[in-house]
Amino acid sequence: MGKKLYVGNLPYTATEESLRTAFADAGTVESAAVIADKFSGRSKGFGFVEMSTEEEAQKAIETWNGNEMEGRKLVVNEARPMEDRPPRRTGGGGFGGGFGGGGFRRRDSGDRNSF
Repeated sequence: MGKKLYVGNLPYTATEESLRTAFADAGTVESAAVIADKFSGRSKGFGFVEMSTEEEAQKAIETWNGNEMEGRKLVVNEARPMEDRPPRRTGGGGFGGGFGGGGFRRRDSGDRNSF
């Protein structure tokens, strides 16, 4: 079973292929993923690499942690298991109260610009 590594402070131009190529020097890369914003598609600056053995994962950490990729010092360490998050709130709300969304206008004045 492989060992998953967290790779932080990635250059925003990094791709899964460039990550795979860089870490291949340490051994067999099982998978590589650059995490991107789901709306813009832009990299969030971190990713994950899975090495095929514990020894290769350790070599990758020793090789890349603190070293530069495209001018940025990488942070590479063993990935932690994903923690459970509280459920998201669903349903209404989110826009607050107010006066029906149209604002509040005084109706006693004939002037359109007064409140």
